[in-house]
Amino acid sequence: MTAATDAEIAARALACLDLTDLTNGCNERAIETLCARAHTPKGDVAAVCVWPRFVALSKERLGAQRIAVATVVNFPAGGERVAEVVAETEQAVADGAGEIDLVLPYRAFAEGRADVAGRMVDAVRNACGGSLLKVILETGMLREKGLIRRAADLAIAEGADFLKTSTGKVEVNATPEAASVMLDAIATGGRPVGLKAAGGIRSVADARAYIELADLKMGAGWAAPETFRLGASSVLGPLLEALGVDPDTHTGDY
Repeated sequence: MTAATDAEIAARALACLDLTDLTNGCNERAIETLCARAHTPKGDVAAVCVWPRFVALSKERLGAQRIAVATVVNFPAGGERVAEVVAETEQAVADGAGEIDLVLPYRAFAEGRADVAGRMVDAVRNACGGSLLKVILETGMLREKGLIRRAADLAIAEGADFLKTSTGKVEVNATPEAASVMLDAIATGGRPVGLKAAGGIRSVADARAYIELADLKMGAGWAAPETFRLGASSVLGPLLEALGVDPDTHTGDY
């Protein structure tokens, strides 16, 4: 099989991109810029991913476009306070979030308290209503393949729509090795579940690694926005450059 060109990979990655700003200093101007950049001459990204306090603004700025607004809850620490996280989720959904990225209580899970992690995922799944639930496993902290697999299996069993590798806030974030374990869990999970790789994806080569892994494990064409996402901020420029767009001139239509 002939390898896909960088432009072909970039086009697929762009359509699957969750364009992200979860920086500590994020403000309204940064969100307006993010939403403007989400609409490109080569097509829209799949979603913008923002702090909960910016969901309503993001929804307003994106208007009628088919770009989803994703947000994060229990982020980034992966705590155990279910009621607080449920309230955070309900508010985000009310503000217009179509996708909720929940950090699994990964420390509790690693300590053998899978019941704590399961209760969190189940409660937030119920709070999501019709919004997608992506469960962040924080694979760089779980480290061991067996532990990652068990966390993936739990998230699927409790209703996750996507498994997500990482918060991007720890030393080790997305790796192809962790993504491979998660795809194995998805392949045997008994129902459709997607994969989101996030953290450290900065180049077309990085995007290629995850897209080609998904093609290998799940079949050609599986890595589409409905079942595959890349969470990143700085990769948009390289993707556009590979598609023949000067990233320095792309500021969107707003």
